Amino acid sequence: MPYNINNAAMTTQTVSTPIPTGYWRSVAESQFCPANECFIDELAHAAGKDPFEFRRGLIRDQRLVKVLETAAQSGNWGTPLPAGSGRGIACFAGLGSFAAHVAEVSVKDAKLRIDRVVCVCDCGQVINPKTVEAQMQGACVDALATALKAAITIDKGTVVQNSWPDYQWMQMADMPKIEVVIIDSAAASGGVGELGYPSVMPAVANALFVAAGKRVRRFPIRLEELV
Repeated sequence: MPYNINNAAMTTQTVSTPIPTGYWRSVAESQFCPANECFIDELAHAAGKDPFEFRRGLIRDQRLVKVLETAAQSGNWGTPLPAGSGRGIACFAGLGSFAAHVAEVSVKDAKLRIDRVVCVCDCGQVINPKTVEAQMQGACVDALATALKAAITIDKGTVVQNSWPDYQWMQMADMPKIEVVIIDSAAASGGVGELGYPSVMPAVANALFVAAGKRVRRFPIRLEELV
């Protein structure tokens, strides 16, 4: 975790399963970051604090502070939204880089829609800005699909999904506006291929809490499963 929290520890355990697994974008970061960032959001609300300010007060690295502040500013943090809409924030540090996302969502007629995503990254010295932008956008598409649509289910030892009709990915009509801001940095170049994924899902989940008043406990998000 990128936060200065005393007596915090994280452990992992490998679990054997008969179900074969394959490649996954951002690997463990896409599992740990959503859990951590959703819980940090819960802590902020329990403390009566603004989720952005709460995070900023706990972050150790000033590069991440700048990324988070830029995301809040670019994402119009603190400005009002219509009823049934919400704005969420989340951040990530890893792979030698830093990222933060602000997501705007709306709930209407029992359907969740992502209206806007602001992505800010500091990946050190940038060689090709268009490549960084494309990687952040592509990772956002992957993360949104995982948050809202894509699931593998097993029935009697068999994978239910066969292809894109039932293993759904984001389509053009589903996509929000994605705005990418790249921090000018003289630091050593860090990773960018996996960077744009981890904090998208918790930003969406945290925005949904503002819009609907209920927490996400599993992905893909099903509104009827919110607690």
